[in-house]
Amino acid sequence: MGLFDFLTREIAIDLGTANTLIIMNDKVAVDEPSIVAKDIQSGAIVAIGKQAQQMHGKTHKLIETIRPLKDGVIADFESAEQMIRGMIKMIHTGNRLISPSLRMVVCIPSGITEVEKRAVRDSCEHAGAKEVYLIHEPMAAAIGIGIDVEEPMGNMIIDIGGGTSEIAVIALGGIVCDKSIRVAGDDFTTDIEEYMRRQHNILVGERTAEQIKIEVGSALTDLGDKAPAPFAVRGRDLMTGIPKEISITYSEVAHALDKSISKIEEAILTALEMTPPELSADIYKTGIYLAGGGSMLRGLDSRISEKTKLPIHIAEDPLRAVARGTSIALKNIGRFQFLMR
Repeated sequence: MGLFDFLTREIAIDLGTANTLIIMNDKVAVDEPSIVAKDIQSGAIVAIGKQAQQMHGKTHKLIETIRPLKDGVIADFESAEQMIRGMIKMIHTGNRLISPSLRMVVCIPSGITEVEKRAVRDSCEHAGAKEVYLIHEPMAAAIGIGIDVEEPMGNMIIDIGGGTSEIAVIALGGIVCDKSIRVAGDDFTTDIEEYMRRQHNILVGERTAEQIKIEVGSALTDLGDKAPAPFAVRGRDLMTGIPKEISITYSEVAHALDKSISKIEEAILTALEMTPPELSADIYKTGIYLAGGGSMLRGLDSRISEKTKLPIHIAEDPLRAVARGTSIALKNIGRFQFLMR
């Protein structure tokens, strides 16, 4: 078994639109933004992850930053392969005379097509994987939260990531019904950019809009005692072209995000309508579980609870719930039948 461990490296990958996490030996080995910076002339990768993120929106004409994943799936095959390969190299495994073969479990959106699924598998194989297993994100999130997915009990999981929102009802080790929509964290960021341009005549970049979402993002216009202080935003005045600073409140951001959040609420109601009655009875008792970075938006749990009249539970460390579940699935490849090769 020792020789087998020496020759095989097992890694779990949460290949997200916004961030990629790699877990090895139950530890987060890599947690980086899903972005690469490329030299336009040579095609060589200049930076990956956080370094590339710092360059985003600030590059000159010879360097471009690329986010290889869009809406939860691979949009740029070559860049995705280079990003996965580069992030695997970030894992410190000491000096080895023999390069170990890789066994990977990678999570994918539940609404993914066969072509998109093949793109993920091919990217991983080109990056050096000998065995690739795929797991749906809601299933990984449920396992990561600590739910026993093989029990004859219905559980509803909502995973709001960067590119997709995955809503699924899970029972007996399978997804009974699901709804996957391409409205998630990236759309929230775009909504904020558009709001700043429309309401304040100020142009802000993607990174600044992301920062606004983190600092004063809200799903409710009234947070009471939990309200964050107004946030100072710097950008370019569209009228004069001169840089300026304004202050924005969480209530304004809540108005900006309202339309996108409403689409997620509609998808949740659609999934509940599709749920078999016996499982609906279980969900009434257990409530709904939230995971993913989008679930950290202030007041989102209260808003969904108000809409569905059901209790809402936010996962502990929601950003890593999917990665944690993918890692558990990796250790139980023989046990879980829902893993796809």
